[in-house]
Amino acid sequence: MARPFRFGVQSYAPASAQDWRDQARRAENLGFSTFSVADHVIGPGPALAATNHPVQTVAVIPAMAVAAEATSTIRIGSRVLCVDYRQPVMLAKEAATLDFFSDGRLELGLGCGWLQGEYEAMGVDFDPAGVRLDRLEEVIGLLRASFEGGELDVTGAHVHAVGFESVPVPSRLPPLMIGGGSKRVLGIAGREADIVSLNFDNSSGKIGPAGVGSSTAELTAKKIEWIRAGAGGRFDDIEIEIGAYFTVVTDDASTVEKMAAMFALTPAEFAEHPHALIGSVDSICAQLEERRERYGISYVTFGAPAMESVAPIVARLAGT
Repeated sequence: MARPFRFGVQSYAPASAQDWRDQARRAENLGFSTFSVADHVIGPGPALAATNHPVQTVAVIPAMAVAAEATSTIRIGSRVLCVDYRQPVMLAKEAATLDFFSDGRLELGLGCGWLQGEYEAMGVDFDPAGVRLDRLEEVIGLLRASFEGGELDVTGAHVHAVGFESVPVPSRLPPLMIGGGSKRVLGIAGREADIVSLNFDNSSGKIGPAGVGSSTAELTAKKIEWIRAGAGGRFDDIEIEIGAYFTVVTDDASTVEKMAAMFALTPAEFAEHPHALIGSVDSICAQLEERRERYGISYVTFGAPAMESVAPIVARLAGT
């Protein structure tokens, strides 16, 4: 039986503090299940321009706290926290505190980090991918131990937490999302995560056609197999999420062709690209149902600018 659809909103750049609160409340009122924020730090300038990444104006932890305070039922998510940007014990404390103040509404997303220019601009070591993934695995272990309660005795190459209890202890384990696009991270996600977030292979360290091209329909099917291999017998218990980065609700048939050219893809490739949803409300609903059948994707996150245009899709499909 197919897992029911649910939908999220991800926001980067509120116009004001009130706008941020209003976005979170609007997402809740429109039936989205999650309001999330990414984890990027640096502002406008040559360092950010070289990465092709948009500006994120707010820091993830306080932004999540404000969103939680402004709402009452929607999950508050991180999509995804970079484990390299925080001391692991402090990350566990902050996550548990967010869950505490949101009455158990935290959806904790983690990643190993990828935006090389941001690391360099902040003076954070951009270790080889294997080291960053080792660190991610150790942080996941620490978080699990912290959330389960009891005295911690966790040591590794990257994590040390010994001789104390982590507080507060969540009343239930917050659902863990792990995101990425490479074979190893998706294997880890299959083994460890409640939610696996499909993303581009961002090994280039910046946004560009190479990343978009790493997530075509054919390559996404391969990513699902990497998740399945990591998950083993628990694959059916995992929720598969994807960011619909290229969403346009339109009756203009030429939109696909115009956008495909931006990423060196054919219109046919872009039309079935799992991160793209382009067409009428009816056609997008049909695309989502086909992709759930094909890949198991039942959780879709839209950018905040698309929130109103996709509201009819959410109203039709959420929970079905």
